[in-house]
Amino acid sequence: MKQKDQLDLTKSLLEQAKNSAFSYLENTNDLPVFPGTDALALLDDLSKPFHTESIDPSVTLSELSQIGDKTIVNHGGSRYFGFVNGGVLPIGIAARWIADTWDQNAALEVMSPLAAKLEEVCESWLVDLFNLPAKTKMGLVGGTSVATLCGIAAARHYLLSKLGWDINADGLMNSPRLRIIMGDQTHGTVTKMVKLLGFGSNSIEIVPSDKQGRMLVNKIPTLDDHCIVILQAGNVCTGSYDDFSSICELANNAQAWVHIDGAFGLWALASEKFTNLTKGIQLADSWSADSHKTLNTPYDCGAIFCKHPTSLVEALHQQGSYISAGDNRDSMSFTPDMSRRARGIDLWACLHHLGKKGIQQLVDRLHFGAIFMKEGLSSIGFHIENDVHFNQVIVRAESDAKTKHILHDVQKNGVVWCGSAMWKGHFVIRISICSWQTNDSDLTIALKEFERAFNS
Repeated sequence: MKQKDQLDLTKSLLEQAKNSAFSYLENTNDLPVFPGTDALALLDDLSKPFHTESIDPSVTLSELSQIGDKTIVNHGGSRYFGFVNGGVLPIGIAARWIADTWDQNAALEVMSPLAAKLEEVCESWLVDLFNLPAKTKMGLVGGTSVATLCGIAAARHYLLSKLGWDINADGLMNSPRLRIIMGDQTHGTVTKMVKLLGFGSNSIEIVPSDKQGRMLVNKIPTLDDHCIVILQAGNVCTGSYDDFSSICELANNAQAWVHIDGAFGLWALASEKFTNLTKGIQLADSWSADSHKTLNTPYDCGAIFCKHPTSLVEALHQQGSYISAGDNRDSMSFTPDMSRRARGIDLWACLHHLGKKGIQQLVDRLHFGAIFMKEGLSSIGFHIENDVHFNQVIVRAESDAKTKHILHDVQKNGVVWCGSAMWKGHFVIRISICSWQTNDSDLTIALKEFERAFNS
């Protein structure tokens, strides 16, 4: 195929994709939030033997659109309240389109000077926004799970180095035993990452929590310089924040490392409204956060922040004779990955568009939505199981059986969607307000849907 023909084909496919995307966006709030049974049956059409001959790409794209439009989960809309899945800002979609066309590999500066510079700028802006220590470095990863892995890996390297052990040279065998200190409501992905790094269950010391899921400070064991303390900025059910000032003071005095899991909650630092919740966050050593949650960037975009850059880089060390180190930022130094998409492109676009004030307004609006839902659900007759710290609400009816019935009814009807959890012995409905699109009208519709199900 001639170069002009290749260009014409690409433009034709992009035009087709644009039309499909526009059709979805124009109808997004009329679509079920979660696909129904008939729609999900269409997924079986994808289960075909792998064919031998090539297929016209426009046919491929058409089939993808026809099935995909009916079977996706519409968490980009305004009435999806499950899993703290953020929506996506218009600037994020547009920047992602350009980024995918550029198809940059963000591993090394020499692979993409633009990607390297944009990540450097995003790092500077976010360290400023969160008021983190000036020496803090940032790495962009798929999400908070991997960001937490990076933070704990840096902690392991830092503490063992202080204890005279070179983990890169000598590995874990016979190394000084480190202790993991975390609350009984710590997110499951944290435990997964801890174990991936070689810490077994016997290395983990669990601290009980209060009724909001906050670690009880007076139950924290005596800390020392063998400890990695893992705290939460935003409990996944209640949205609560640990007592950072008190716990970080204990940890810092003991020369322990503190990592804060702030998947969605770290963004509360952007608003003065949450100063009492976030006080002391900056006293930690590393922090993890997701941009695809609260900031509403496209999926996927997580970040690790670490105020001990040398430990982060050494913990994620890569080498090879073919690697051409740049004079400035080589982003692979701050993440486990080498080849990866240039997440900094759409992150930069969202930050550049919103500015500090726009992010503050977004954060405040999510909190307002949670308060709105709490008050409305309470008036319907639901038991509210948490204080609304940020954007999370958990509720239940008078029995687990009725709560399950209500949730099933709401999910099946497709007007709104939210998930569930077990909280302090009760089955609860878990509501996460996490989309820039959610407005008073959406919340009112959601409350009417819950009232209908509650009284059915």
